[in-house]
Amino acid sequence: MTKNVPNRWRIAAAGILMQIALGAVYAWSVFRIPLSRSYGWSVSQTTLAFELAILMLGFASFAGGLWMKRVGPWRVAAVAGVCYGLGVVLAGRAGGHLALLYLSYGVLGGIGLGLGYIVPVATLIKWFPDKRGMVTGLAVAGFGAGALVTAPVAEHLISLAGVSHTFTILGCVYLLVVSGSAFFMRNPPDDYRPAGWQPSPKQQEQIPIADYTLSAALRTWQWYGLWAILFLNTLAGISIISQASPMAQEVTQVSAGTAADLVGIISIANGAGRFLWAWCSDYIGRRRVFQVMFLAQTCVFVLLSRVHHFGALAFLAFLVLLCYGGGFGTMPALAADFFGARNVGPIYASC
Repeated sequence: MTKNVPNRWRIAAAGILMQIALGAVYAWSVFRIPLSRSYGWSVSQTTLAFELAILMLGFASFAGGLWMKRVGPWRVAAVAGVCYGLGVVLAGRAGGHLALLYLSYGVLGGIGLGLGYIVPVATLIKWFPDKRGMVTGLAVAGFGAGALVTAPVAEHLISLAGVSHTFTILGCVYLLVVSGSAFFMRNPPDDYRPAGWQPSPKQQEQIPIADYTLSAALRTWQWYGLWAILFLNTLAGISIISQASPMAQEVTQVSAGTAADLVGIISIANGAGRFLWAWCSDYIGRRRVFQVMFLAQTCVFVLLSRVHHFGALAFLAFLVLLCYGGGFGTMPALAADFFGARNVGPIYASC
């Protein structure tokens, strides 16, 4: 490694820290009841703010990938920190105005989420050609772990300072963490390789012939194949996530409290799968990982129709969500295997 090249592990640590701050969006349920009690809003009204943020995340990720190609990752990440942090701060100033909550947290915060999410994923792939699966799995797992870190902190702050001040405090923290991490985000030199690294035979198979642009990737059948793979994997996981608690109560006749435990179990599986499958893909290949995950999910869904005990249901649901998380952890590296790392940001964001 040349003298002027920064330590890539510091860049990885900053990227993971950024993802943890951004992933705090999944702790929204902590705010739902306090907002309803403070302003008289219904569950569906408060939930819409979260849904808007997730919707904007998708659009902004794609835009961020394209913009990052022109201006570099740190500028996009810095803007993401300002939008996300400011959106959460302004949510605390919305008062009883529901539209302001939607515009601040949902739209502005969601734009920051999307711009920020794609930066570590696309940047770290370029710095770790020898560990693509592992590093993207860590970054995506960081996003999934954001709620585990934030939820207890937010609950404590709400009990001490109220929901409005909690938004203000957390928004300031998010702005500092994401914008601060942004200054570590930079692309490696062209044709960068870690010192002493020689690709293994399996890694040689995963090195693309050329770097595709987004328009060139969209003209290949492989892009549509990757889109279909990610869609089917996501569909399998969502079918469990959306029905976990009522399914446990209706199928296994457990209480609502026990059924809530299933939600926690599958959340752990979702986060763990994002790293474990991606790490495994560095050794057995990304295609083989998806083959194993789809075979496992096929067997699980066949068995689900015969399950009547909570333990068996929890085990099978855990396997499905392990694969669900694995799809998000492994797909960025698989896209880079097919289309190259240079433009993986817009290509993966468009899947």
